[in-house]
Amino acid sequence: MPHVAKSDLEAALLACRESFLSVGFFSLFVNFLMLVPAFYMLQVYDRVIGSGSESTLLMLTLILLLLLGTMGALEWVRSRIMVRISTRLDTLLGQRLYDASFRQALYSGGMNASAQPLSDLTGLRQFLTGNGLFAFFDAPWLPIYLAVMFVFHPWFGWFGVLCSAMLVALAWANERLTNGVLKEANKENLAATAFTNKNLRNAEVVESMGMLPQLRRRWQAKNDRVLALQGLASDRAGTVTALSKTFRLLVQSLILGLGAYLALEQEISPGLMIAGSILLGRALAPIDLMIGAWKGFSSARSQYERLNELLVKVAAEPERMSLPAPKGELSAETLMVTPPGAQQPVIRGLAFRVAAGEAVGLIGPSGAGKSTLARALLGIWPAAHGKVRLDGADIFSWKRAELGPYIGYLPQDIELFEGSVGENIARFGDLDPVAVVEAARLAGVHELILQLPQGYDTVIGASGGALSGGQRQRIGLARAVYGKPRLIVLDEPNSNLDDQGERALAAALRQLKEAGTTLFVISHRPSVLASVDKLMVLREGTLALFGPRDEVWAELQKAQQQAAAVQRSVAGNV
Repeated sequence: MPHVAKSDLEAALLACRESFLSVGFFSLFVNFLMLVPAFYMLQVYDRVIGSGSESTLLMLTLILLLLLGTMGALEWVRSRIMVRISTRLDTLLGQRLYDASFRQALYSGGMNASAQPLSDLTGLRQFLTGNGLFAFFDAPWLPIYLAVMFVFHPWFGWFGVLCSAMLVALAWANERLTNGVLKEANKENLAATAFTNKNLRNAEVVESMGMLPQLRRRWQAKNDRVLALQGLASDRAGTVTALSKTFRLLVQSLILGLGAYLALEQEISPGLMIAGSILLGRALAPIDLMIGAWKGFSSARSQYERLNELLVKVAAEPERMSLPAPKGELSAETLMVTPPGAQQPVIRGLAFRVAAGEAVGLIGPSGAGKSTLARALLGIWPAAHGKVRLDGADIFSWKRAELGPYIGYLPQDIELFEGSVGENIARFGDLDPVAVVEAARLAGVHELILQLPQGYDTVIGASGGALSGGQRQRIGLARAVYGKPRLIVLDEPNSNLDDQGERALAAALRQLKEAGTTLFVISHRPSVLASVDKLMVLREGTLALFGPRDEVWAELQKAQQQAAAVQRSVAGNV
């Protein structure tokens, strides 16, 4: 049979195996010591009351205090072990889950962007530290109690077996009745939460166009579905829980009646009658607790399944050998790219080479695949076929953390992060004030930043706070050029700029080109493309033209003139 590799979650739990075994070992002694109250009651009834010996009562009580104190200490120790296990799981999986959540959002184009995996890990940790879990450690020791009850009297033992079987049947019924409903409820709840998060991120659009009532109705429909499913699961679980508690109280009374009958028949002593009742209650307690805690167990199981599925689906980044600092030579080999969630490739069969230090303008009609190509060149989206090579190496063979400082990227939608302006420009690494100011000057935004309330220390939110679209774009440009990257991709860098911003952008492009930076600039404005060496024209995801800027411009103008002549000819014939 082929060896199946364990997932990271399974490996983390396996790493905690010794701790789980320790909890099981302590649970053995805890459950043995749980017998103490029953035997104490037995000795009090049969020895102390029968003999009238106060010294015997004193010694029995001292022994009881010692043993129950030991049991309490063992309970405390095993609970502390479970806390340590939950902390260790977070230590082993926290960073891995953070990276997996990030990559899931990255490879899905943001459609699956969610911090739910981290919440699932928190929920799993909370279950591990809760009292409900100990019922699963205590339940396996049920045969100990049943064996002692058989020692008391066979009828006690068989009565305990029958009661245990009934409670196990109720636990099984609880699982069958609630598990599927709770899974569906959790799924619907996650969908409703994701829907709400997306709406909140677009609050301005929602408010400006009066979309709130419609979106609220959609959310309400999803939420009503969640409430209905949760209510159904809770009703079923409540019914089973009530039955189990009622049954447990009933059988504890019935065993007293059975004990009284056996005592009247002179088969057992009155002490055994009371001890048997106590012992049965203790034997059934873990199963009863499992039924009551089943909803938490079901949620933890769903969290485990989601985490395991994510960690299997999004494999950990393999260790890669460090490569020399890139010079900026970029090439594509029969490149084909399919955006996340799409069925058909947007980029088809692109092949080109750009020397280090060259500046390339990327143009084409809307939907031609310019932004998709930009993401592929940066290694954001994987190639469905072919490769993107940086200095001859596959872009995915680089350690991203090491390659990142040599890459600059300005997307169409500028995303700033919670923190100061300086931290945003410095990419939240070690903040070098000289390099930050140099990048801001290069982007033509230094003077603007100085006018902010706290200058470079001004704290902004993810949306940029009070910054305009043009200001955010220029700060994003400063972030892209920070540290003098060797490869910079600018996607519509002038979409939000005024005339002053465009002049600053043109000056920045000239300086970057003079510094030998490899540039890819996506734009429709000739003023921005005046500094590029080559032009690349995309049409329907294919490379229509690629070459020196002036030659490509001439070809485009010639094609436009020919198209205009054809239109005039058609119009004349009509």
